[in-house]
Amino acid sequence: MILKGKVVDGLGNASIWVKKIEEIFFNKYGIKLFSGTLNIKLEEEYNLDNYWIIKPKEYGGKQKVYVQECELLGNKSYIVRAEKTFHKADIIEIISAVNFREKYKLKNDDIVEINL
Repeated sequence: MILKGKVVDGLGNASIWVKKIEEIFFNKYGIKLFSGTLNIKLEEEYNLDNYWIIKPKEYGGKQKVYVQECELLGNKSYIVRAEKTFHKADIIEIISAVNFREKYKLKNDDIVEINL
């Protein structure tokens, strides 16, 4: 399945949350995450499928984090969604070892495809 959407700004606080879960990703996948997310506004709402859950006690948080593996621009990546989020279901946040904006010169309104 392919999701299509455009790059948008986030809330600007993702680096705090990525730091809290980076050790979990390193232990599970052996990757060091970039300390931010790439936010994508999809053409329609998307509910995560085939996801795993990071429990609050695993990272010292207060809510579950849902994680679904995906691929973006040929890079293994992950959609992350907090149990209670400010985003509507048509916005997804992507984490990866890659800073997509820097590496691929992505800017707001660029169209991307996410392979699930």
